[in-house]
Amino acid sequence: MRVISYNLRENHASGELVSLVGRFDPDVLCLQECGSTGLPDNIGELRLAGATLRNRLGLALYYRRKRFELVAAESFALKKSLHDHVLAPADERLVGTRLRDEEEGREVVMASFHAAPLTALNSLRRAQIQAAHDRLRELGASAPTLMVGDYNYPWFHKSLRARMVQSGYELSLSDQTTYARYRYFKGHFDFATSVGLAIGGVQTLPAGASDHRPIMVSAEYQKAVGE
Repeated sequence: MRVISYNLRENHASGELVSLVGRFDPDVLCLQECGSTGLPDNIGELRLAGATLRNRLGLALYYRRKRFELVAAESFALKKSLHDHVLAPADERLVGTRLRDEEEGREVVMASFHAAPLTALNSLRRAQIQAAHDRLRELGASAPTLMVGDYNYPWFHKSLRARMVQSGYELSLSDQTTYARYRYFKGHFDFATSVGLAIGGVQTLPAGASDHRPIMVSAEYQKAVGE
């Protein structure tokens, strides 16, 4: 499976989505900072599964309709930062979907995530990540799960990775830094956390109109013991 995640910088990069999908042909497209209204129902072969409705900086998720059947989609509110209280509304920071993979005959959970900005503490972002994983477990029970997005966690990944291991999740960084606005301010803002999936790699795609570069995650289902 190929899953693209892209922070559109308050929808500035929305005009790139058709060409992005056409060029890289993802199975799932996860967006952050997209328009809360006016999202197209389809982008190429991808269909809109769900989007936030009450968030100033919207999230959305599209899936390949020829491969997947949408079982469930839900938006979730997570703990707010001070920045979120001041620049409301900003309570919905996760869109989760449960999809039936018709090619593999199994279900998978896919999610688009946007953590609190850098004005918040890493401890708050860790709490948001943990809460997001908990919500996705409720949505998909024991189904393989991939959560991609803007984690706003550019440094100190060793500590975060250790916490992910404790919770059963794997953290996968991209092959290059993803923040492109300032020459000397770099880091891995956009990455993936997963369970039940083998991550083949996270490719950083060319920069566009956004201050974030899109990433593309390659993933396969992990084989159960005895398969």
